[in-house]
Amino acid sequence: MLEIHLDEHDLDRQLRTDVALGLAATPKWLPPKWFYDARGSELFEEITRLPEYYPTRAERAILTERAAAIARITEAKTLVELGSGSSEKTRLLLDAFIANGTLGAFVPLDVSRTALQEAVDGLTVDYPGLHVRGVVGDMTEHLRHLPEGDNRVVAFLGGTIGNLVPSERTAFLGDLRAVLDEGEWLLLGTDLVKDPAVVVPAYDDAAGVTAEFNRNVLRVVNARLDADFDVEAFEHVALWNPEQEWIEMRLRTRKAQRVRITALDLTVDFAPGEDLRTEISAKFRRPGLERELDRAGFALRHWWTDPQGLFAVTLAQAVR
Repeated sequence: MLEIHLDEHDLDRQLRTDVALGLAATPKWLPPKWFYDARGSELFEEITRLPEYYPTRAERAILTERAAAIARITEAKTLVELGSGSSEKTRLLLDAFIANGTLGAFVPLDVSRTALQEAVDGLTVDYPGLHVRGVVGDMTEHLRHLPEGDNRVVAFLGGTIGNLVPSERTAFLGDLRAVLDEGEWLLLGTDLVKDPAVVVPAYDDAAGVTAEFNRNVLRVVNARLDADFDVEAFEHVALWNPEQEWIEMRLRTRKAQRVRITALDLTVDFAPGEDLRTEISAKFRRPGLERELDRAGFALRHWWTDPQGLFAVTLAQAVR
């Protein structure tokens, strides 16, 4: 079952708005959500299997060890997952919650109707006693459409919260708290601050998969907005920003370009060596994350890391 709050017309309108705003800004930027057409999703799945990309492995190790405890602590009757994609990573949680005997419903939310339908179909077959209700929507706009439940846990995994700048995180956490009842739960995955020598290669792998993933945003704009970016003229750049404690992914043009975006009736000039920022990935420290959660109305109840301290999974509870 799918509940649709975002269709292709909505996505097209969002893309047009984002491209018009981002390419008019100084410095130029594009949001990371536009990496993810079918090819972009395939490339990201490949990234998660690369030796340099530790977050997926570290988070999976934590969930493998702690899923049963999370189920016991929360006694959740409904599990919600934001940005679920294929929902593969939540199967550890589903298995633990079902074994605990409390879970009755799973609600994945994602912008991709196709990916969500595949996930819902697969989960319905694999978990026949579970009510699975997919919500096609944007987590920054459609949280109010999450179905009401009894003792919900909202899972936001993968470190994706790090793609939001601090003001966006504040708004997101506040919006999420507003739709949860007191006592309900947030299960949050966050990448941690560490030696840049470990972080940077995770976003600039030797095989060049992340570079192709990064350039895919230009292919999406070319295809959907009839633009003429010379994609191969852009090189992938991953930089550690020590002041903000985040990774910045950029695309840097090797030559001057005048890009025509026909669908917007827009022409954009790039100087040689000019950067286009496509993603930030913030890394966290426990005290800072605890403050952000507290300001939004969440109390940090449990904090788990992998043995190397690379990644954290936090269980926070909605409070007054």
